[in-house]
Amino acid sequence: MPTVATGDRLAQAVRQLVRDLFPEGPPFALRLWTDEVIVPAPGAPPVEVAFRDPAVLARLVRDPPDLALGEAYVAGELDYRGDLEALLGALERVAPRLDLARLARALKDAARLRRELARPGLAARLRGRVHSKARDRQAIRHHYDVGNAFFALWLDRWMIYSCGYFPNGDEDLDTAQARKLEHTLKKLRLKVGEHLLDIGSGWGGLGLYAASRFGVRVTGVTLAEEQVRYANAWARKLGLSERARFLARDYRDLDGTFDKAVSVGMAEHVGRPMLPRYFGKVFDVLRPGGLFLHHVITRGPVASRFDRNLATGDFLRRYVFPDGEILPLWEHVKAAEEAGFEVRDVEDWREHYAMTLRHWVRRLEARWDEAVRLVGEGRARVWRLYMSVAAYQFAAGHLSIHQVLLARPDGSGRVALPLSRADLYAG
Repeated sequence: MPTVATGDRLAQAVRQLVRDLFPEGPPFALRLWTDEVIVPAPGAPPVEVAFRDPAVLARLVRDPPDLALGEAYVAGELDYRGDLEALLGALERVAPRLDLARLARALKDAARLRRELARPGLAARLRGRVHSKARDRQAIRHHYDVGNAFFALWLDRWMIYSCGYFPNGDEDLDTAQARKLEHTLKKLRLKVGEHLLDIGSGWGGLGLYAASRFGVRVTGVTLAEEQVRYANAWARKLGLSERARFLARDYRDLDGTFDKAVSVGMAEHVGRPMLPRYFGKVFDVLRPGGLFLHHVITRGPVASRFDRNLATGDFLRRYVFPDGEILPLWEHVKAAEEAGFEVRDVEDWREHYAMTLRHWVRRLEARWDEAVRLVGEGRARVWRLYMSVAAYQFAAGHLSIHQVLLARPDGSGRVALPLSRADLYAG
């Protein structure tokens, strides 16, 4: 452990650095490991960041900011009180003034602490070629096999792990997710007896809603085996197992023919090099004239500024979504059109995802002790941090989410769509 003298020198260096960077005070209160509080500038948000261990400084000298601060939070070396979104906004505003080389010089004593650093033992350890079937299976299991009980603590009753739909803005989470399912599936103009393919079917909520509400047959596929067991058991409980089945299967191994297809929150795992194969496979199994609803997180209009100043994505890739890629919408549209699809409708749900994530964070915090018992404090911290930061990114425009309705025209150019969108909002 560092000596008291080193800790004192580092505290003094931090105080001087903060004075140099922010003569009127920092954009938030900063509590040092000595329990000294550096008072924020007038009008700063009521947020306090606590450096509980000088090892935080060594991480900042060694690693990109998002990885350094994320790992310090997971390890308990850093904590915060107050509104994290307000904190991130304050950080983004001052980010252009932060010179990491200057930080390293000012905190040269922190280099002595590097030998004490350890990465939290929660990062993904994937093997094999990126986006091979075997490695994709490992990546999905790292994220989703944290346990059904953990997700059930903070998801809605349909176990929907994607954004809800808040047309009025004041819906509770269960209502917002039910409205999301209804609005999403209405876009496919489902008819009784049609066969719906659900790619990335999760715990089965969307597929079971489609089978019960619209009278369709559903085949859902996911690489997360815990989800498959959960979804099939749920189907049996609801008496829907003859109309809804869920398989542990890679999208590249799909066969058969489907009337309609839907993919919600799965394409982020596909990766840029595999997008043509992904859209090509869906096109091949979709009947001529059929529809495909592609729902995906995309890069927002001001993502580059946030990435350049604060977020490299290293923390997210190591601890949350290994091998995941968030791409701009145009790359998805280009790959879809090159596969043969026609773009019929696009809807942006960015604000809806910010609201959803805030619900999830509040629900997780309300059952924090249960979460820690289920997955451990470090992993619970990973999820709290990831979802809180994501809420800010969607609200600020760094991330977006789009629903793209695609059609496979038949030989005469026909698709299964009316001439108006009015039916989506009727009743």
